Amino acid sequence: MEPMTLIITALLILALGAVAGVLAGMLGVGGGIVLVPGFVYIFTSLGYDGPMLMQVCLATSLATIIVTSARSVMAHHKRGAVEWGILRGWAAGIALGAVLGVAVAAWLKSDVLQLIFAGLAFCVALYLIFGRTRWQLGTEMPRGVLRMIIAPVIGLLSVLMGIGGGSLGVPLMSLHGVPMHRAVATAAGFGALIAVPSVLAFLFVPVDASSAPPWTVGAVNVPTFLIVISMTLITAPYGATLAHRLDAKRLRRAFGFFLIFVSLNMMRKAVGW
Repeated sequence: MEPMTLIITALLILALGAVAGVLAGMLGVGGGIVLVPGFVYIFTSLGYDGPMLMQVCLATSLATIIVTSARSVMAHHKRGAVEWGILRGWAAGIALGAVLGVAVAAWLKSDVLQLIFAGLAFCVALYLIFGRTRWQLGTEMPRGVLRMIIAPVIGLLSVLMGIGGGSLGVPLMSLHGVPMHRAVATAAGFGALIAVPSVLAFLFVPVDASSAPPWTVGAVNVPTFLIVISMTLITAPYGATLAHRLDAKRLRRAFGFFLIFVSLNMMRKAVGW
């Protein structure tokens, strides 16, 4: 890779990490939903467009979530906002689903994973645009058989999207009576439960050279991981500050429309249009 190309790529990844950090802190949806399509664009521009490109994007995004979710959980714990009872009850199922998600992702081709990401991101976008805090499915989190079904599904779908707990965990908890600030705090713990086992599994997924930029271990691109982490740790607090100063409802809707555009564009590329 030429020096100028390397510098431009590093700057693009830095910018992507900064945006992901701000959005994660501002909206509580997690940066992965921005990182994955960003990685696809950057890696494709560099000529890495093999059948396992999406696996590299998912794994690298999940690797960043290990660090950001741990930092977020500690910060929220200091404020007493984390529902540790929910985390303990859902941990095993979510982790199991995450490992299953890696097995599914390793088996699928990149374009199929792009379609899955786009479809799920479209659903998240609709919730951001039309969702209401008054919507309720119950007054407490699901238990028993229902939890045994939902928890692995959250882990599996999150891995197939390369995201942590925010995009799926926050709506689930808010729909079951958990106050929003506690749902956001606890969903950060979901992120660690998803990311740690899935990244460990992704480290053993073989990826062909046409899909992987240099210094990729398994499916995790180490330089990209380090660059993104350096930015998200800096910018996430600024996002949280902006969330208190700006109209959160309008921000969520605006991001929802942006996410619709991203998902439709990814669908278009996946089908070769």
